[in-house]
Amino acid sequence: MRETRSDGDLLRAIAADGDRRAFEELYRRYAPWLLARLRGRSADAGLVDDVVQETFLAVWRGTARYREEGDVAGWLWRIGSRRLIDALRGDGARGRLRQALSRLRHRDEVSAEERVLAGVEHGDLAGALVRLSPELRAVLQATVIDGLTTREAAVLLGIPPGTVKTRAMRARKQLREALA
Repeated sequence: MRETRSDGDLLRAIAADGDRRAFEELYRRYAPWLLARLRGRSADAGLVDDVVQETFLAVWRGTARYREEGDVAGWLWRIGSRRLIDALRGDGARGRLRQALSRLRHRDEVSAEERVLAGVEHGDLAGALVRLSPELRAVLQATVIDGLTTREAAVLLGIPPGTVKTRAMRARKQLREALA
C-alpha cells in the first residue's frame, strides 16, 4: 500500500519539479470539493467547471503560490472564488479568449477561434458555449483559452490525448455551426 502524501508535500513536489503525479493526486483530492463549493455560488455549471480548471492550472503553472500558512483547501477556495468572481464580471475566460485570438488576426484564412471571437463581439457566444457539453467546453478551456498542448490538456482533464483532439474538433465544428 502506498503512503498518502500530505498536501504540503504534494505542493512542494509540484513547485520543485513539476511532479505530475503529485498534481494529479492534489487534483483528485480537492477538485470535487472545490467544484461542489463553487456550484453553490453559480448556477452556470460550465463556468464553474472552467473556474476549477483555471484554479488548478494556476497551481500547476506556479502562478498561485502556497505559503504554507493555513490549510490547502482554504487556499484553493480563495483562488477559485476570486476566479469565479472575475469570470462572472466578464473579465475571466472571455477576456483571455479575446487576447489569444487577437494574436491570430494576421492570418489570411478565418479560423474557428476568430469566428468564436466574432460571436463574442455579437453576443451569441455564450449561447453557443452553453449548448456544448461540459466535456467539450472543458477541452476548449484547456486548449484554446489556457493554451495547453494536447498532452497537457489530457493530463489536466484525465483523458487520453486522442480524446482531447477529437473533442476539440467536435467543439470547433459545433461552434462554427452555431455561430454561422
